[in-house]
Amino acid sequence: MSDGAQKNPMRAAQAKMRPEPVRRIYRTVDVREDDGRHALTLDGRDALTPGRNRLAAASRPLMLRVAEEWARQGEMLDPADMLITRLLNSAIDGVSQKMEETRAEIVRYAGSDLLCYRADAPETLAERQRLALDPVLDWAAERIGAHFVLTAGVMHVEQAPETLAAVRAALEDFDDPAALASLSAMTSLTGSAVLAVATAAGFLSPADAWRAAHADEDFQNELWGVDEEAAARRAARWREMAAAAVVLEATREL
Repeated sequence: MSDGAQKNPMRAAQAKMRPEPVRRIYRTVDVREDDGRHALTLDGRDALTPGRNRLAAASRPLMLRVAEEWARQGEMLDPADMLITRLLNSAIDGVSQKMEETRAEIVRYAGSDLLCYRADAPETLAERQRLALDPVLDWAAERIGAHFVLTAGVMHVEQAPETLAAVRAALEDFDDPAALASLSAMTSLTGSAVLAVATAAGFLSPADAWRAAHADEDFQNELWGVDEEAAARRAARWREMAAAAVVLEATREL
């Protein structure tokens, strides 16, 4: 396992998951309440995560979505069709045991947040970035007290400790491992802790956050055309983003 995977609880948990399809050996899927938590059962027995923990959450709506994934599988389980389960596995096996480390990882993203690195030319791209990203930074300044410094190009710009502390304080609202795992996933998928927090707060829809994160890429696609392989990778990442949004929303419904 790489050093990066060891430091990131999400990556560490996901690294233990088997990527290849597994044969379906169960017939029935259900969700059972037990001691205030809701657990997935297969043929009446508790389902387990790759880390051998019970696949359960505080949110029944979340577990019903997990159950939907398991119920619709065919003869072979398709991991690409079980993204909500995959994220919950990461929350249980990794994030739940390292909540503070997960918050710290998100804050590290904020220290070099995608929203702060802008093009100075061409002006049409710079203007598109301003329109897409500035409102989000204005929201962050007003709502969570995080005032970010911008720069042109890729030269690193240091953010004030007060700014990073404000982001860290905003993360305290996420005390459910599944919710924090979702926020972590959104952050890494977009390259922006600010976009993730703004989405979680309802300022942006997941689709709006995704478009904002890809403002530069979309501009380049308009100029030079779409690369099919890159588009396929982006579509796969979007499915992960959408799954994270589903998990985050479901954790608010008990």
